[in-house]
Amino acid sequence: MRNIGFLRGLKIAGTAFLLIITSAWPIMAKYASVVIDAETGRVYHEVNADTRNYPASLTKMMTLYILFEAIEQGDMNLKSKMKVSARASRQPSSKMWLDPGSYMTAEDAILGLVVRSANDVAVVVAEHFGKTERTFAKQMTKKAKELGMTRTNFRNASGLPNRGQLSTARDMAILAQRLMNDFPQFYSYFARTKFTYAGKTFRGHNKFMSRYAGADGLKTGYIRASGYNLAASAKRDDTRLIGVVFGGKSAKQRDRHLATLMDKGFVEAAEYGRPPYPARKPLMMVEADGSLVPAGITIKPRGKPDPEILRAEAWGIQIGAYSISDIAQQKANEAAAVVKKMYAAAFGRIEPVIVSGKQLYRAQIMGLTEADTRKACQLMERAPHQCLIVAPEFASAVRASTSG
Repeated sequence: MRNIGFLRGLKIAGTAFLLIITSAWPIMAKYASVVIDAETGRVYHEVNADTRNYPASLTKMMTLYILFEAIEQGDMNLKSKMKVSARASRQPSSKMWLDPGSYMTAEDAILGLVVRSANDVAVVVAEHFGKTERTFAKQMTKKAKELGMTRTNFRNASGLPNRGQLSTARDMAILAQRLMNDFPQFYSYFARTKFTYAGKTFRGHNKFMSRYAGADGLKTGYIRASGYNLAASAKRDDTRLIGVVFGGKSAKQRDRHLATLMDKGFVEAAEYGRPPYPARKPLMMVEADGSLVPAGITIKPRGKPDPEILRAEAWGIQIGAYSISDIAQQKANEAAAVVKKMYAAAFGRIEPVIVSGKQLYRAQIMGLTEADTRKACQLMERAPHQCLIVAPEFASAVRASTSG
């Protein structure tokens, strides 16, 4: 059905009237865009960033957030199964054509949402957590408010047309930032371009990742009422940016436009300079017996500290953040065992942090040189693990423990 308005003549009791009928949906949403620093939140570009528009399938980022949170909290795991209802199977495309009564794993659901942007999968997730999609949408809206997405309301889990389903470019940038920061262990899923399910290979819609240097996620979106939407992230050197565009005229135009905005953002970020690393809570390290001790406490060389040791201990990588310390400890130990095959000095540790009032434990591998961190990251990402480089603020802790 074409989304256009029209005029129709109406004659009642001999009197002619002109009835004006217009579509309930605009042909194209208002344009909006924003580019921010993924680490600091610094805004490098914004136009209509707080104008409410239809998010389309960017909605699925919040569906994924709630799914990631449940896995991280131990309520389920990647192999946990979710049932496909008849209602889920009837959702319009884009979809995976799931059979009613069948089951799919949480990991397959993640890939279905990220790569295929499958509406039937979105309903499977919604009904698993909320019993009904309407109830789940209320959970989504509540979570959005908790994350600081003050102008977002969800009515469904997929982004299919609904007049009450509204968000902003800034709110979606906040959501992208929180997905990366709160669940770095899952972020690599957003870089997937294809996957196989039930013998069929599904390919993604996100061409921006292959066209833009440094891009590695997140999500595209489109309904007729919204235009072409995109939330993307890219990293160059030590700078990671998040960009969001609402209301593109076509997928190619949207991608080209965001590429231009991101290019300008990277130039400005280089001119602005990176801020100093913020002070952190006392760092913790995993001992061989599994206990947690302040970082550096076991490093007690005699005599003058070796500058090479200080340099090596200053760098590391982070492979995940978890709400349960035991899980973080296990992940740190497992990852350290892998890295130690290449770098014998590597060791695992846990860094407890508070993020938006929530206690998290960062699983990290330390004992690396600056050059070795990137090679170690490549190794861990093939595992696969999300890998973030830990900057050398740890050097001060090591230096303090070895002085005197």
